[in-house]
Amino acid sequence: MIETVDFSKTKGMVFPRNVLIGHNTLPQVADMCDDFNFRNVGMMITGNSTYKSAGKLVEEYVTDRKYSLSVFKTDIATTANVEEAVNLGKETKSKFILAVGGGSKIDIAKLTAKKLKIPFISIPTSASHDGIASGRASLKEDMGPKSVDATSPMGILADTGIILKSPYRYLASGCADVISNMTALRDWDFARRIKNEAYSSSAASLAEMSATTIIDNSKLIKPGLEESIWIAMRPIIISGIAMAVAGSSRPTSGAEHMFSHALDIYHPSKAMHGEQCGVGAIMMMYLHGGNWRLLRDALKDIGAPTTAKELGIKDEDVVDALVKARGIRPERFTILGDNGLSAEAAEAVASNTMVI
Repeated sequence: MIETVDFSKTKGMVFPRNVLIGHNTLPQVADMCDDFNFRNVGMMITGNSTYKSAGKLVEEYVTDRKYSLSVFKTDIATTANVEEAVNLGKETKSKFILAVGGGSKIDIAKLTAKKLKIPFISIPTSASHDGIASGRASLKEDMGPKSVDATSPMGILADTGIILKSPYRYLASGCADVISNMTALRDWDFARRIKNEAYSSSAASLAEMSATTIIDNSKLIKPGLEESIWIAMRPIIISGIAMAVAGSSRPTSGAEHMFSHALDIYHPSKAMHGEQCGVGAIMMMYLHGGNWRLLRDALKDIGAPTTAKELGIKDEDVVDALVKARGIRPERFTILGDNGLSAEAAEAVASNTMVI
């Protein structure tokens, strides 16, 4: 007689319910609030410059619709800033959040929404990484960035005209972050084969499609073109959704992200997260034996850095970060293996890919 065991596997996936991308979409923010049946009292999380570029308009649109909105202007995503936002939300009895800004403002909103157990709408004013739609947030700690569980946005409203006004470097960085999915996915599959790690082909397909779309259209993504924002925003958002499907950052974060975080901790510079991940992806694809030149050429087309010099860091900083990358997330198995790279191997990788 065959014994049967009750099937008990469960998996939760939280996605944005409404995603609106395009020219002059900002005036529709009040309609989105209505569609979600938001209560009348809410708060906006933004920054000084992003309030001027988009937040003030958002405030006018929703208050004209009889919503009451408290404005919280903040800076980088730190635990202290999140707590300050949470306290304001409690004081004002806010029932929803509008996140107007770049990655740090959206990350603060994600964590504030989770702590207050209220929904939020993501309204990006730039697109420097793929966190616009994800349920993960990056906190700036004394020892570098820390990725933590947060809340996915209920809605996303991306006005391409507003995003066009932000420095082009931000968009190039966001595209580089998505391109780095190509090595994150190889790392994930490697862990599946070597360590029997859980794997989602659906999440992997979304992450790969996002990266491939950016690579295939890299020659069309240029400064000063709103069409470039339109081309890039969809894969950037879908990349974030891939994390929701996986239930982790696995489809979009591998050894290339560990390299980036090692730079943040040991050799901080003015380079952006996506820029560092793009350079890291070139080297990790080399280690995987893949077409690293394809990634490098796509990054060059977009105008993202491909060398240490373009990142504004020293050659020896790249080598040191490669050596120390394995220790950033020791629980995450990647092409760096269990022991990481020696200084000699790291220098060879960086040199052979012309990063240094």
